[in-house]
Amino acid sequence: MNATLLANCVLWTTLGLNPPTDVVEDHVDLIEVNHVYDAKGQHVFDQTIYYEWSNVEGRYQVLAWRLLKADAQIPLRDWQRGDYQAVWKDGPVLRRVRAPVVHHSWTQHDPELIEREFLPRDRRRELTTPRQLGELATSP
Repeated sequence: MNATLLANCVLWTTLGLNPPTDVVEDHVDLIEVNHVYDAKGQHVFDQTIYYEWSNVEGRYQVLAWRLLKADAQIPLRDWQRGDYQAVWKDGPVLRRVRAPVVHHSWTQHDPELIEREFLPRDRRRELTTPRQLGELATSP
């Protein structure tokens, strides 16, 4: 059994014993799994970057990012739906993010930091929060 499959089995088993109170699902246009290395080729960190397509700008723009802390965060192909999904415990919620495309990159820079020049963090939509779900449920 490969490590990713084992990690997902452990995650689902753990969640079965301690079900989260909220499940948050988002759909994005692109997920990038980015591996950052320093100038000496030493691994610094891994992250997933979530993008949405901007028709106005004619390019993908960063929606959000997360440090890659668990194999469950790596998007896997959902053959039944024909897309990719990552499911992991993200703070107090179980988070699922789906995308039609996944891109892997190995860089010596942080693409998310560079993207802040195009779309500052305070102008990003971000992934859904449990608070936003409550607002949607109570809005007319």
